[in-house]
Amino acid sequence: MTMANTPTRHAERLRGGFLSGPASGVLILLGFYILLVVAFAIFTPFFATTRNAMSIASNVAFIGMMAAAGTPLIIAGGLDLSVAAVAGLSGVLIALLNAAGWPIWLAVGAALAMGVGVGLANGLLSTTLRLNPLIVTLATMSIVGGAALILTGGLTRPVMQPSFNWIGQGRLAGVPVPAILMLSVYVGLAFVLRATHFGRYVYAVGGNPEAARLIGLPVMRVQMVLYVISAVSGAVAGAMLAAMLGAAAPAAASPHLLTVIAAIILGGTSLAGGRGSVWGTLIAVLILGTLNNGLTLNDVSSFWQDVTRGVVLILAVGVDQVRLHLQAR
Repeated sequence: MTMANTPTRHAERLRGGFLSGPASGVLILLGFYILLVVAFAIFTPFFATTRNAMSIASNVAFIGMMAAAGTPLIIAGGLDLSVAAVAGLSGVLIALLNAAGWPIWLAVGAALAMGVGVGLANGLLSTTLRLNPLIVTLATMSIVGGAALILTGGLTRPVMQPSFNWIGQGRLAGVPVPAILMLSVYVGLAFVLRATHFGRYVYAVGGNPEAARLIGLPVMRVQMVLYVISAVSGAVAGAMLAAMLGAAAPAAASPHLLTVIAAIILGGTSLAGGRGSVWGTLIAVLILGTLNNGLTLNDVSSFWQDVTRGVVLILAVGVDQVRLHLQAR
């Protein structure tokens, strides 16, 4: 076997879904999602309507955007807890800069540039200085979230620009624009992970970073790019959320960080790195969004919905550990 073929074959062995074996993890998740939809359709009034389906798709779009970019990062052995705070600051920057006279799309560009800066900071601290990514991104989450609160005084700021608000409220062929944007990101990431050398490097780096270094893979560069992509996805998600609401709140996305992490892990991405699927993450996002929607239609308290998300996250991590144990055997 040649040196050039080693990372490719190593990555092929590491790529996988929710469970190893003949039964695809994505199909297992999809089957569970179908059962969930059928159950709510039977027992929940007004659930099985096109309007409600489009509402679910629109509401999960900004969460799905962050989870999509977080998936390859965790596959490569990284972690980003600051993404929801970046989303909050992104919306705030767009609102404040536009109110100060900036053209709306220039304000959006500034918010995306902020995302690039946060991603570079996370990447440099985690890769070059080799600090624990959990601590690094927890710190940047506090810094970025605090900056959003300082800039607004904790108040909501309006963003009323028709061309901008259309991104969050418009429809194409009856499908919400946020859902179309989210799906486009998943298609693009799935192609990169499955059909490019960079995608193979992502799995190889997460599976065994030391071995990846020994065979000449640019481990730090791969992780750096993924940190930037993750932070930019947060900035895009914040813009989408501000466009949907017509306003920007500094902590609007922060309560959804747990949902983002839960979706990635529930979708089959291993916390140990080296294994995962963006399609699994997408189905997990839909599962969590549909679960919240169905519980809301059944007048279940939002407090119990928080409990449900926490239980799902614990179960997802537990299954991940069981899977790793079985693989080790």
